Amino acid sequence: MKQPLTFLVIVFILFTSAACSTQSLQATNLPASSGNTVLFQDDFSDPSSGWVTVHEPDQIMAYENGGFRIWVNKPNFDYWSVPDLRFADAHIEVDVTKIGGPDDNDIGLICRYKNSDNFYGFLISSDGYYGISERQNGEHQVIGMDGMKYSSVIHTGNAKNHIRADCVGNLLTLYVNGVKLVEVEDSTLAVGDVGILAGSFSQPGVDILFDNFIVTKP
Repeated sequence: MKQPLTFLVIVFILFTSAACSTQSLQATNLPASSGNTVLFQDDFSDPSSGWVTVHEPDQIMAYENGGFRIWVNKPNFDYWSVPDLRFADAHIEVDVTKIGGPDDNDIGLICRYKNSDNFYGFLISSDGYYGISERQNGEHQVIGMDGMKYSSVIHTGNAKNHIRADCVGNLLTLYVNGVKLVEVEDSTLAVGDVGILAGSFSQPGVDILFDNFIVTKP
């Protein structure tokens, strides 16, 4: 069982461009999940759709291979991006594929992002673990469990996984590949941004491709 991620040093990328509106980021070829109203979506096919790109010796965030790549080449680091939106209740979904690096990683979705010190994370790893995390006042912990737990539902290694995070009222629910893995109650954060996240533990080189990001109304 993985331990809570309290030791991670967090670095974030926040979208600040005034031109980055919901309309400019929307795509037209993604279906609404379960027929729900689409609030926001991006399949990352348009490199001018507004997501920040970074190329550094220890970090890459870029439109590549029809998706959005996050490469983390430092140990015990998370990198994430949020598109400067605001939702109270939302269903958030994304396809993720590990394209390189260790299976001992964390990959996921963000909801109710207030700032870099306060948000919820819905996490899986490429070695089959999952959990819902809360970062509150800069302190990070897995909530509802004593650590991330293993599930055979998660496709390990370089296989693709579909992650869904539901933030509805006080209920936070994580689905992976259509299966509900955990649901917890927490009322700390009521509204905020959404986003994507990838991180490393002791071994750097985590390389993740995100695709088909979509937010729908519950």
